[in-house]
Amino acid sequence: MMNLSHQTNDSQMIQDDQTEVTSQMKIGFIGAGNMAFGIAQGILTSGKVSPTNMIVSAPSMNNLPRFQERGVAITQVNEEVVEKSVVVFLAVKPHLVRRVLYEISRCVTQQHIIVSMAAGVTIATLEELLPAETRVIRMMPNLPCVLMEGALILTSGSCAGEKEETLLKNLLSPCGLVEAGPEHWIDAHTGLSGSGVAFVYVFAEAMAEGAVKMGMPGALAQRIAAQTILGAGLLLRDTGKLPAELKGEVCTPGGTTIHGLHALERSGMRAAVMGAVEAATERARELGKK
Repeated sequence: MMNLSHQTNDSQMIQDDQTEVTSQMKIGFIGAGNMAFGIAQGILTSGKVSPTNMIVSAPSMNNLPRFQERGVAITQVNEEVVEKSVVVFLAVKPHLVRRVLYEISRCVTQQHIIVSMAAGVTIATLEELLPAETRVIRMMPNLPCVLMEGALILTSGSCAGEKEETLLKNLLSPCGLVEAGPEHWIDAHTGLSGSGVAFVYVFAEAMAEGAVKMGMPGALAQRIAAQTILGAGLLLRDTGKLPAELKGEVCTPGGTTIHGLHALERSGMRAAVMGAVEAATERARELGKK
């Protein structure tokens, strides 16, 4: 029989002030992959939640020791995570969502907030598979969350709202930028930022290979390409200037940069990048229909 005594205090705290995160809040993760670890690490590093109030499950022990090293409880029983948590992050592959929700559904109450990180799995599907009036949040993070420099977007189900969104924003803010919006933004975010991380890596690889072609050692070229992308990203984020403005500050009439930009435009880089974001977004939508 499920013990709800510990959940009563936590749920009362959430009802009293949905926006406040306390060290006593019970957090659970179903799934122990890199994304789950990155988000858990961000929450723990911030000190907002004690590791003794966090639990994670996975079918094998492969990824669990790193959580255990941080003082987090581990289990191979998904229902135990639900029983010992109020906020439950569903961090499994999309094709496993139905099976996992069927497994834990009997343990889920109206006191829980279920946060799905599964690409393409819609709010409608989640609510269909969970008990009526379950508070559901759909969220899409990206890989840099593991370094607390991620970009996350979330959207609420029919029984969750602004208070739950604010709670999640406060909880996840150590992981990076956290935004909320309508559900159709989630798939676009997947194309832009989830898959977009890999697009940036391809660009970095190409830049480094270009430098190697021009005579620079490969390891040095890779380090400089990485630092160039990091610095450019920080300028874009922290100055508040548009990309076109910053680009204009680098270009000089007849200089090296405008010649390089012309080569990129001739190669159709802009259209290729837009097409990549579109293709990844459409694929996320396809996953949601399966």
